[in-house]
Amino acid sequence: MSASLAILDALKTPGLPDAQRLALVAALESLTAGAEALATKTISTRKPRSAAPERKAESVRLTRESIAAMELPKAGERLVYDTACQQLAVRLRPGSRTYVFVMWDRERRRAVKVTLGKAGALTPEQARAQAQRKVAEVADGKDARRKVPDSVTVGDVWPVYLREGKPRKKEAWKPRYRLDLERAAAPGGETKKRGQGVTKPGPLASLMGLRLSEINRDALSTWHAEQAKRGPVQAARAAAMFAGFIAWCGTRTDYRELVDETAAKASNLAHVLPALKRRTDALDRAHLPAWFAAVRALPNATAAAYLQALVLTGARREEMGALAWADVDTKAGTLTINDKFEARRTIPLTSHLAGLIDALPRLNAFVFASPTAKSGHIAEPRSPLEDALNAAELPHLSIHGLRRSFALFGEAAGVPAGAVAQIMGHKPSATHEGYKPRRIEDLREHAERIEKFILERARIVVDGETP
Repeated sequence: MSASLAILDALKTPGLPDAQRLALVAALESLTAGAEALATKTISTRKPRSAAPERKAESVRLTRESIAAMELPKAGERLVYDTACQQLAVRLRPGSRTYVFVMWDRERRRAVKVTLGKAGALTPEQARAQAQRKVAEVADGKDARRKVPDSVTVGDVWPVYLREGKPRKKEAWKPRYRLDLERAAAPGGETKKRGQGVTKPGPLASLMGLRLSEINRDALSTWHAEQAKRGPVQAARAAAMFAGFIAWCGTRTDYRELVDETAAKASNLAHVLPALKRRTDALDRAHLPAWFAAVRALPNATAAAYLQALVLTGARREEMGALAWADVDTKAGTLTINDKFEARRTIPLTSHLAGLIDALPRLNAFVFASPTAKSGHIAEPRSPLEDALNAAELPHLSIHGLRRSFALFGEAAGVPAGAVAQIMGHKPSATHEGYKPRRIEDLREHAERIEKFILERARIVVDGETP
């Protein structure tokens, strides 16, 4: 480079003789030609980082006859490429011949194969046409590996989510939450099982017809504003359900490119979602006589026993609902129920509760049987609870409020917080008396004390005496 510059400077010399000028021009041309040759050699021998490696495989024009004549390997696989469409190949495996689309992933620097179909199900022409369409998709910037079309809707994917999705750190949905997911997306219009008329659409029903690619922050804000008119708490819970769905879609290669994973994040919905207040509903001591009287007067004896069992044990609704006769040990005086954190937990079978259970008919495998429920046991106890509250002229109380009532009555009865937590199946915590699990017999004393405390204030006969 310095020699060339020196020659150029020399050519600028005024009065330079023609002979010298010609000699300098010849020298400059010689230097320039050498540099160009070196650059050409360098460029031709350097392989671009993103380029696909040279293909060292068999290539033939794929026809029915040529594919049928291909020998299958005894193990592993072999690719035979089409000479008419270089991205199409037949993958040979022991016992199968399959068309595949093969592309070079520049970002990951590896070949990616997309299965098109069995050789017996597609003609070579059909497979070639599919491969050529995928080449066009890649040229348009689309991911050829995605099998889901852009037209797929939320309603198309929702059943897949219910079938294959699951909560964090859990193997499957809890039955109650799975039912809530189904109801949230239900279109409505079905005849009510109780009362007259038809069911209303679930809060997520209006989203089912939208394409996944249409779900964004604006769409969810508009949807939420409409649902909040029906009930802000219900709309907020539905938004949380849908956020889980969007997050799940983001983990699936089939749907990842179609969804805006940020659309349902809490930070984006904070401006439309109401602040959720922790519920504190529970039975007051003064409510106990009227509540127990109304519950015991219910026409459905099983529902009456079930509601009393909830307030006498603090169990979760689904835990007590799924109690089987095989889990009731009258000799040992225990109940073994499903647990939210552990697989199962055993709690004392207290005296009054034992009498309630013993009086129930054995209709099937479940203690609190319901012939009309799909599960075979009580799953939706809100209706009988509302009937009892109305009859007793008491304020609204949720099913979980009965569990909360047990905790409050246990504290009022002077039972250690750790014992109450163990009976209720709370997650072990060191915040209560250095939580230590108690043996069932030690726990029985505390359970009986809580039951007696409740029954005495409900003015129910205890141990043959009238309080």
